[in-house]
Amino acid sequence: MKKIFYLFMITTALVIGGCEGPEGPRGPQGPAGGNVEAEVFELINVDFSLNNNGEYTIFRNLNILDSDVVLIYRMAGTIDAQTPIWQLLPRTLFLNEGELDYDYDFSAEDFTIYAGGTYNLALTPEYINDQVFRIVIIPGQFSDRPASVVDFSDYNAVIEAYNLQGKPVRQIN
Repeated sequence: MKKIFYLFMITTALVIGGCEGPEGPRGPQGPAGGNVEAEVFELINVDFSLNNNGEYTIFRNLNILDSDVVLIYRMAGTIDAQTPIWQLLPRTLFLNEGELDYDYDFSAEDFTIYAGGTYNLALTPEYINDQVFRIVIIPGQFSDRPASVVDFSDYNAVIEAYNLQGKPVRQIN
């Protein structure tokens, strides 16, 4: 009797699990204006310039929406020819010469990357010349995604979260 009961239960579970009901209601219409996507740009082998205020900077024009967010990563090295190591700015490096800080700011029209320190940065040209940066623009309409979902300090996590894998990285001159 138990065997028949178990057979009946298994058959019932399979039948119920395989049932399909009517299709649910259609979801709400997405925002108008086309498909807005995150973008990645790259600055390759750029040098910081010493400005009139004694600051080392890299300045570029880049038009974005007021609601967009800009993340900037510095290539700190490589594991191999195909695997760069990206570090999110701001970043502080502790060198034998002293402290070196990288930072940035952005507006809807441009961005500036800064290098400053507790010593004369000209003493360490490898940290202010021939630098590589990745600039990731995240459209503001993604802002409903909780920040805890994406680890912005991890370049690869950001690229994956915003479906940027395999998309071309455009260079900024």
